[in-house]
Amino acid sequence: MRKVLDFINEIAGILYVGGILSHIVIGAVIGAPDGATAVTVYSYKLTSAYILILPGLALKLACDLALFFIWKERARWLIVKLACQAFLAVNAFVFLVPMMPDLLALAEAGDPAAPVSDAFHALEAREALVGMSNVLPLVTELIMGAFKPRLGQKASSGAVPA
Repeated sequence: MRKVLDFINEIAGILYVGGILSHIVIGAVIGAPDGATAVTVYSYKLTSAYILILPGLALKLACDLALFFIWKERARWLIVKLACQAFLAVNAFVFLVPMMPDLLALAEAGDPAAPVSDAFHALEAREALVGMSNVLPLVTELIMGAFKPRLGQKASSGAVPA
């Protein structure tokens, strides 16, 4: 059963990180959009957040909570990983995803052929800032899950260094 949990955790990571990367790429490709393009981009971003990012993050968190509570894993790497995931979950569920419908509404409110409004750009800049604050916790969370470092704990006497 533990192997299945590890597999689900891997799939969850692909969903979560893949969704984030797709948001970054589409934003970089589009640049400063007109209203119609902004509607298309933010429709995509909102849909992919609901289909990829949020379920991926929720699955990652559920798998790691299962490791903690069911498998009684108490290593420091997992505690650091869970703390990073808590930060990422708050950012996603409280800040980032709620901004997307607002950005979509601002894009839809303007003239489709005209540049998007200053209000759109201001909210988009705030979204980018909050998104950037995820970089360090995300990289830390991924490193903890991939390498499972001891983080100051002594290796058991029979352990072979990796």
